[in-house]
Amino acid sequence: MAILRFRVCALFILSTVFVTLGLKAQTQQRPITLNVDATQAPQDIIHTHMTIPVSPGPLTLYYPKWIPGEHAPDGPIANLTGLKFSANGKVIPWHRDLVDMFTFHLDVPQGVSKLDVKLDYVEPQAMSGFSAGASATDKLVVISWNQNLLYPAGHLAQDLIYKPTLKLPDGWKYGTALPVASAQGDIIEFKPVSLNRLVDSPVSAGKYYRIVNVTPPGEPIHHEIDLAADSEAALDMSKELKQDYTNLVAESGKLFGSRHYRDYHFLFTLSDHVAHFGLEHHESDDSRVQEFSLIDPQLRLNMATLLPHEFVHSWNGKFRRPKDLSSPYYEAPMKTDMLWVYEGLTEYLGDLLTARSGLWTPDEYRQNLALIAAKYGPGRPGRTWRPLLDTAASAQFLYFAPDEWVNWRRGVDFYDESVLLWLEVNSIISHQTQGKKSLDDFCRLFYGGPNDGPQLKPYTFQDLVDALNQIAPYNWADFFHKRLNSTSPDAPLGGIEGSGWKVIYNSVEPALLENSEAVRGTIDESYSIGLLLKDDGTVEDSIVNKPAFLAGISAGMKVVAVNGRQFTPQVLRLALKTGTTSKEPLRLLVLNDGYYKTCTMDYHGGEVFPHLVREPGQPDLLDQILKPLAAH
Repeated sequence: MAILRFRVCALFILSTVFVTLGLKAQTQQRPITLNVDATQAPQDIIHTHMTIPVSPGPLTLYYPKWIPGEHAPDGPIANLTGLKFSANGKVIPWHRDLVDMFTFHLDVPQGVSKLDVKLDYVEPQAMSGFSAGASATDKLVVISWNQNLLYPAGHLAQDLIYKPTLKLPDGWKYGTALPVASAQGDIIEFKPVSLNRLVDSPVSAGKYYRIVNVTPPGEPIHHEIDLAADSEAALDMSKELKQDYTNLVAESGKLFGSRHYRDYHFLFTLSDHVAHFGLEHHESDDSRVQEFSLIDPQLRLNMATLLPHEFVHSWNGKFRRPKDLSSPYYEAPMKTDMLWVYEGLTEYLGDLLTARSGLWTPDEYRQNLALIAAKYGPGRPGRTWRPLLDTAASAQFLYFAPDEWVNWRRGVDFYDESVLLWLEVNSIISHQTQGKKSLDDFCRLFYGGPNDGPQLKPYTFQDLVDALNQIAPYNWADFFHKRLNSTSPDAPLGGIEGSGWKVIYNSVEPALLENSEAVRGTIDESYSIGLLLKDDGTVEDSIVNKPAFLAGISAGMKVVAVNGRQFTPQVLRLALKTGTTSKEPLRLLVLNDGYYKTCTMDYHGGEVFPHLVREPGQPDLLDQILKPLAAH
């Protein structure tokens, strides 16, 4: 995602909505041709030529603003360049709207029935920003169609038909969920498609490319992983990992009981030179990780949940989507307050499928759950002023907030904290039905039904509550309102405790956290002195009211010495350990805006890390939840 640039005034929004809805029936009869030339992708520039059927008179065109799945008005308008309009060989002048920077106005002359549009998209170098971040290298590219087109106002996205073609560098292979009409050499012509399906169907391509079939035996719908990498060696997926991803597909079928796509493509990009994230689409995903994530055990473990999460979105987020996130076209603002379902339930189910498929062991699942419980307990004092619901409502700017002060500001916490929420829902269902039903039954009810291909079935909060009541009668509305609006400093642990487990803290670091630190180059002392540091001593965050914060250390400072010795992660950890048997205070020399100061802490608690342990005498519901549903 790009940085949020401006706020559209309410009057313009309302007028645009009314105009668009009023013209809903005026479906574009003639298709729009869209020719995208990616042959210069290694030079970070994509060329587009469009032909739009028009009539004489004023014409308004949009560049997509609110990108589905990114939950913000972050269409990369700053990267749109070289825009020119012409007809019958003559240039047509245009001007940008002075309120909405994504809107263009022009007057079509008499006698003109089709408009030629040329534009370029320049690929950024930024390693953040979701699909608006770096998406091309010398050896690969991911084409997000919304970045390379305009569309006429007065129509819903589902009513606009495009005829897309894509030209790739010589010899590059590709993967996409878009049906292909023909392919000759490096030019692919796709079948005519509605704008909403086009934007929902990116293309990955590259010199080094591999397609891995992960369709389980007996599964009638084809599933594949389309791998694009910066080297041939990076494509070496092991047989064991291939089996785990095949298990993932099988487990998803058992969980939801139905599919809502023609086939599914995991578009998986392996590069150190693109933005790293996952973005959901109905019949594919766009997931990007470090180049050697398939062959490096630490990197592989660190990205284990990525594909399961994005895959779950095909049901939760694409087939079923909150009504206020179901914009009929890309200029209409979205209301994001139900992201605790869209993203939060997806996070919960994605973690479950990660364990059920074998990508995680049950112990790794429990380690992750303990880390979440700690993060949203002592690690998030910001819970005392910003409730979970507001993190969802504020998503469009929290996605772009800096990492510094995240413990006090809060971030997009509707992902992880909602794991605790939905685990509690699962435990309540189990207790209310004497173990006869679970959240799996809700998934089959709410996300099931016939497979009629990709379609959207919006829902409201009341629809969600009604479906849960069909599984297990309960005051679900009151339950959600209390959890979503809570400003308690304590994490919501009802699901963990209702599953027969509890959270404890000791000096043993969980292996999952060790792995994360190794990959990210950090040292996590959040629950001891309250610091999250980079390996060079830079403070990523200092937890409010923990010892380091009270001693005067904040994010952005740099720890350069520990008890008079040059900082290294090992030196700090040794000092914390020896401090448990010493009365001497812990002294950190920090650098702050060019000034040195010594911060002293009377701390002797050693390192502290969270863990889950069994609650004696209680049934182990968590073990039941993690059991695979399909035969592996």
